[in-house]
Amino acid sequence: MSELKNDQELRREEELELLEQAGVNAYPYSFNKTHDAINILNNYKDEAPEEFASVAVAGRIMSIRRMGKASFFHISDQTGKIQVYLKKDELPEFYENLKLLDIGDIIGIEGYGFRTKTGEVSVHAKSVALLCKSLRSLPVVKEEIDEQGNKIVYDAFADKELRYRRRYVDLIVNPEVKKTFFKRSKIISFMRNYFEAQGWLEVETPILQPIYGGASARPFITHHNALDIPLYLRIADELYLKRLIVGGFEGVFEISKNFRNEGMDKTHNPEFTAMEIYVAYKDYNWMMEMTEDLISNLAFTINGTHEVEYDGHNISLQKPFRRAKMFDLFKEYTGLDLKGKNRVELIAAAKSINVEVEANASSMKILDEIFGAKVEHHLIQPTFVIDYPLEMSPLAKKHRNEDGLVERFELFVCGKELANAFSELNDPRDQRQRLEEQALNRAAGDEEAMILDEDFLYALEVGMPPTAGLGIGIDRLVMMLTGETSIRDVLFFPQMRPEKK
Repeated sequence: MSELKNDQELRREEELELLEQAGVNAYPYSFNKTHDAINILNNYKDEAPEEFASVAVAGRIMSIRRMGKASFFHISDQTGKIQVYLKKDELPEFYENLKLLDIGDIIGIEGYGFRTKTGEVSVHAKSVALLCKSLRSLPVVKEEIDEQGNKIVYDAFADKELRYRRRYVDLIVNPEVKKTFFKRSKIISFMRNYFEAQGWLEVETPILQPIYGGASARPFITHHNALDIPLYLRIADELYLKRLIVGGFEGVFEISKNFRNEGMDKTHNPEFTAMEIYVAYKDYNWMMEMTEDLISNLAFTINGTHEVEYDGHNISLQKPFRRAKMFDLFKEYTGLDLKGKNRVELIAAAKSINVEVEANASSMKILDEIFGAKVEHHLIQPTFVIDYPLEMSPLAKKHRNEDGLVERFELFVCGKELANAFSELNDPRDQRQRLEEQALNRAAGDEEAMILDEDFLYALEVGMPPTAGLGIGIDRLVMMLTGETSIRDVLFFPQMRPEKK
């Protein structure tokens, strides 16, 4: 059922009928726009007005000042707002319908640039075309500058939940929101260009998968009618990208949507964007150096500095980043030496430091819970947590020097995981054994344990060269580089609980 309209919106429908009766097409097909608002505002010069002697701008009406013989609009396009001056004598037909226009309507203006007596760069309209009649009222945000020069905002569209549900309105009335998404686009473009400059290939792998894998998570399940089989939305790209390394590509990456049927909070959305890259003949030491180089250069390119203010902390993304072994961090922040402990001992250790774990939790799950509760929030500056226990990393290669560990790192910033990487396990015998252990964990009740994938094992038996792999959470990376502390603020359309009607 459509939402009820208020009196103003009913009046807009009447205005639309009157415009159409007057022969105005309220929804034409196109408009030949030649200039953006910012282009005119930044480049107009009083000594060279001829540069903007002919312009065509278009945008949404954000304010109207109707006068007797002249009127002023402010219109907003993708780049900002610009004032439009309309003179009755020059636009007699348009002036007859002026009272039928509202804030929110989209118009196109042909005219020339000039500066008003008050010093504001504007467009003098020679012709005006209605491009779209808005039938819904917009929140009218009013601003004024007080005597101290501070900007005061009245009637702001500030309800967070409503802004997420109606992001299109949020983008109209809170134009500063666009800056986050422009920056997000530049972040992704930088990463893509960085990888392509090394000769690595961007690829696409299946979203619908008969067997999900590559991470420990619960999937979304659907059904394919023609094949009469269940399919899963991917939780990670890893196993398919490794198949491509087997196939002979020596560097592949994918920027993709992944889906995990898990809880939602400030850093988790069930649909999220990730980047995964795999490079043959490299290991996790090389990948650490590449990761810090990527992120350090990215931060400087996007923000012009290696320093970012995030969640109350001043973070330096200047390389090199700190490296710390996982079990050293356990000991530093819990006082416990957890290396080599079996499941029963880990349960006892968790209880001794007041970390709750499920009775049937695997060793992997217990260590993860302890790390999340007692260690993560201490890792404010960029820190590579390295050398994880074997139980926590079923897809990583065993450590070359230390028994019971694997060659893995995770990058933490401000207490949040930003990246995860391995020296990838390429011994099919070891991989089978570990996936079989995961199957036992699953049978014991761990719903997030991995599923044994026979085709992936077959691929490893064909032979995969030594390989380093890396995954980066794009949404969290964008949060850090834009200063946003909620994932919903870096997603155009975050998942929301359905509204109650």
